[in-house]
Amino acid sequence: MTNSQPSEIDQLLASELCSPLPPRRLLFTYAMNAIAFAFSAFALIPLFSILWEIITRGIIGLKTEMFVKSVIDNGFGNAILGTMTVVALGSLFSIPIGLLTGIFLAEFGQTSPLARFVRFIVSILTGVPSIVVGIFAYGLIVLATKQFSAIAGGFALATIMLPIIALTTEEALKLIPIDQRLASAALGGTRFQTTLRIVVTAAVPAITTGILLAVARAAGETAPLIFTALFSLDWSAGLLGPTASLPVLIYNLYNDPNPEKNQLVWTTSIILLGLVLSVSLLSRLVTRKKKIK
Repeated sequence: MTNSQPSEIDQLLASELCSPLPPRRLLFTYAMNAIAFAFSAFALIPLFSILWEIITRGIIGLKTEMFVKSVIDNGFGNAILGTMTVVALGSLFSIPIGLLTGIFLAEFGQTSPLARFVRFIVSILTGVPSIVVGIFAYGLIVLATKQFSAIAGGFALATIMLPIIALTTEEALKLIPIDQRLASAALGGTRFQTTLRIVVTAAVPAITTGILLAVARAAGETAPLIFTALFSLDWSAGLLGPTASLPVLIYNLYNDPNPEKNQLVWTTSIILLGLVLSVSLLSRLVTRKKKIK
């Protein structure tokens, strides 16, 4: 017959776990927490100072008609459209390839020599400076077509977005439990059906977050667009001509002696900051919904 009553050792352990911490340990905990919060606040000071400077200087010149005017008319409508165009082209080029690469690395290649080589190349691409990517796109597209264009800018941004999407997709698929794959196989699903209908579907929120983060990264890039899309003071005539963008507008007009153009730089900074912040918050929202489910 077993004794269901807790033993003295169990009671002693329970009392130790439930007893409050000694004063010395409490003091040490509070001190470490205070130091951590102090250093965190100190690290946030530069960020908030930049945000404060942009908002206070830029909000003064913000007008609704600036959204539909070009830079030549003291607006930034063409730069917003150009940014959306090159980012959309970059997404069109990079998302399919990045998703297929991530799926291959996580589900089909895994530890094969080809997968290790691809993973190595993708990891290197994440650390390549954006200006080098711009020079690469310049040599590959601009020199070949003999003109700056939105397509060249989209290709440069796609090169930056591709490794982020690929690695994020791979990690998202690895988080799916193996039990789901085994259950699908037990029901007669092929490997392709299991990957497409079970694994990828379950990882969609995390994959979407990676895509949105890549889009936010690309939207704020300046150097690649200087070498590829260049800039245009007026509305772009098409995808095969120079195209304005918000980051390059800020870069080109920052030292302009004209007060109106200088004010336009600060106002454009608010728009670019809001665009990147919106995409980042959207990615957080997608992740939060996934955690709630």
